[in-house]
Amino acid sequence: MATVEMIMPKMGESIIEGTILTWLKKEGDTIEQDESVLEVATDKVDTEVPAIYGGVLKKILVKEGEIVAVGAPIAIIETEEETSGSVEQSSKESPSQKEELVAAAPEHTSTLVSDTSSEKSVEGDERFYSPLVQSIAKEENISKSELAKISGTGKDGRVTKVDMLEYIKERNTPKSSPKPSISAPMPKAEVSISAGDEIIEMDRMRKMIAQRMLDSKRISPHVTSFVEADVTNIVLWRNKVKDAYKKKEGEALTFTPFFVHAVARAIKDFPMINISVDGDTIIKKRDINIGIAVALPSGNLIVPNIKNADQFNLTGLSKKVNDLAVRARNNKLSPDELGGGTYTISNVGSFGNVMGTPIIMQPQVAILAVGAITKKPAVVETPTGDVIAIRHKMFLSHSYDHRVVDGSLGGMFVRRVADYLEEFDLESEL
Repeated sequence: MATVEMIMPKMGESIIEGTILTWLKKEGDTIEQDESVLEVATDKVDTEVPAIYGGVLKKILVKEGEIVAVGAPIAIIETEEETSGSVEQSSKESPSQKEELVAAAPEHTSTLVSDTSSEKSVEGDERFYSPLVQSIAKEENISKSELAKISGTGKDGRVTKVDMLEYIKERNTPKSSPKPSISAPMPKAEVSISAGDEIIEMDRMRKMIAQRMLDSKRISPHVTSFVEADVTNIVLWRNKVKDAYKKKEGEALTFTPFFVHAVARAIKDFPMINISVDGDTIIKKRDINIGIAVALPSGNLIVPNIKNADQFNLTGLSKKVNDLAVRARNNKLSPDELGGGTYTISNVGSFGNVMGTPIIMQPQVAILAVGAITKKPAVVETPTGDVIAIRHKMFLSHSYDHRVVDGSLGGMFVRRVADYLEEFDLESEL
């Protein structure tokens, strides 16, 4: 028999640690290679972690709720020698794997961080501090007593990276320009509670969404431009081909791929929409990675993105959109699919809304909300004169960061998206 260490995998380019949510297997269980063994939460996504080797789960090294650095051991798997190939012992196989996984993380995060007995800062401070938080504190000369006073928004009041960065920013703000405290995830307000009211604790994802929405409104001055688009050609063409498409591809043809296709084309025309801001620097993105907001069964929202969306045709975009939506609702997305987005589309029309004013996904600078498609009487120009006809129309709501996107650019961009939707060719082929 041989033993192999199961280590915390690298789950995204900028992710250096994760929280163990749930062990799907218990000690003594037999596991197959690539079978899911546990669920891990990062600051981007909750995901299942599969076993690299098959065998018996000999020992679980990390309890649920504990934070683990990328590359740290989380379990011991006992394998059969005859099926383990070149794997003789964990010490012979895991080092190279660990080196690759830990490469993106600082050196101080390469060990298991579950032992809180040595991490206490001051007497009476029972909170756990991750190596990342301790490193930031050291770099910023934050004493143990000062660290103990920082409000934590993580599990059990733990201090997170976001808490540290916000505290440092507040601490460095001149006293002559006082600002309201932003160390808490949401501003506090007096709330009256009456008999019969139900008190619901926010789940981890809702807290994260709340914090990011507050951050976006604080960072970006939002401006929204509205355009009404006539999408009659798209509606008629989709009605004509949707049954054949479903029979051929085994899935539905929704309107979302049409929106993604039009946005990708408009971004090529106006590349300064496809940017991010870093201080006083504008980063112009080469890739066009379009995020699609997906409502989860829990009521929360998640935004996976289609990498290089401009390189797909309608069929390719349709398959991408459907795949991301299904896996998002089944918690099967990878962190990389949630990171790297450069522009976002939110389909508020799917809830029957005619328009909305969406909040920008940081560090992007713009987002488009597409409303419900409705039939309206409209004046249509014809060779023999104007006529009133029933047309399929929808509103496009374009919110953008007014620090770097002026009204002319924001307005021209959304108008161009509408133009591409209206000019859809009825003779197009799948």
